Amino acid sequence: MNESVYTLPAMPAARQPGCPFDPPKELVEAREHGPISRFVFPDGHEGWLVTGYELVRAALADPRFSSRKELMRHHPLIDFGDIEVPPAPPGEFLLMDDPQHSRYRKPLAGKFTVRRMRLLTERIEQVTAEHLDAMEKAGPPTDLVTAFAKPVPAVMICELLGVPYEDRGFFQENVEKFMDGQTPDEELIAAYTAVQTYLAELVAAKRANPTDDVLSDLIEGDLTDEELRGVSLVLLAAGLDTTANMLALGTFALLRNPAQLAALRADPSLTEPAVEELLRYLTVAKTSIRTTLEDVELGGHTIAAGSAVILSYNTANRDPGRFSDPHVLDLRRQDGGHLAFGHGIHQCLGQQLARIEMRVAFAALVRRFPTLRLAVPAEEVVLRPETADIMGVNSLPVTWDA
Repeated sequence: MNESVYTLPAMPAARQPGCPFDPPKELVEAREHGPISRFVFPDGHEGWLVTGYELVRAALADPRFSSRKELMRHHPLIDFGDIEVPPAPPGEFLLMDDPQHSRYRKPLAGKFTVRRMRLLTERIEQVTAEHLDAMEKAGPPTDLVTAFAKPVPAVMICELLGVPYEDRGFFQENVEKFMDGQTPDEELIAAYTAVQTYLAELVAAKRANPTDDVLSDLIEGDLTDEELRGVSLVLLAAGLDTTANMLALGTFALLRNPAQLAALRADPSLTEPAVEELLRYLTVAKTSIRTTLEDVELGGHTIAAGSAVILSYNTANRDPGRFSDPHVLDLRRQDGGHLAFGHGIHQCLGQQLARIEMRVAFAALVRRFPTLRLAVPAEEVVLRPETADIMGVNSLPVTWDA
């Protein structure tokens, strides 16, 4: 075993000023020392940090790297002390391994296929146009986050699950609280409890009167009400937060790269590769944590059983060994294969929905508002803190020539 390995003493708490789209420089420097590093968690426990593309991809595909919640006793930014971590609640399959993971994911997989998601394109176009109409009618300036980036994916995921239209705002507000990395603990618990209570009532209503939606379809299977509530929570949180932050942060990135924005506006055929490049360049789902179930050799090092391993997607997607000029936003990039949606059995279930939402939304936004620009200096746009699971902006003030 090669013992010469870099140690990162703490997870960076912020990004470099003026570099809102780049991973924290400490993580980039760690990758420059090598694709795998030692990492000291806030509780003093030593674990590992994987920053290179090939090793992150390998770990994601290896069942010896567990996603089980009860094994995650260490957090990269918080010292939890000796708190005993319980297993993931029934249905919350992101924090489970097979076979439990597949029990929940398998019934869902057929409902998020490329073909099924493409059938939703017309509805996504309609929802997008409605929100752009409202923006245009209200006139500039506006906060793109609240006017466009959040409501478009919110409408779609709520319709897919069968959440009544009038309850969309409730979900947006509460899901935001337990995803934004800055809500006080008491409020966070209250928001989580409110969503759980609502979903329990929604499951009961669908069981009594099924409608044409994913949740009603799942009720026909063998999942319990508690499991259905957990599955619904996963779909809602993922469907609301990740795409919303990609739309807002992606627009910010395009506005800061005017040549790329002009190219997209001039050539609509660039929309699909543009979405893939923005996914790579931004990687809003920054990291995940795994725990080794046995001793594992990775990158020339032995990772002992029970070790906590941070997988850094954002540095993997900026790895110069995999991508040419990785820190450059290039909508015509040819070297694809990013890890923004993960890899392996936990690869994002809703990735095809997210892709179509982004393709429709970005194309429509740049077409409708050819003079779209920031309404404040770029340095005044406030990022979500690094403690948030999903990177994004708190707001994005924009304006245009009315």
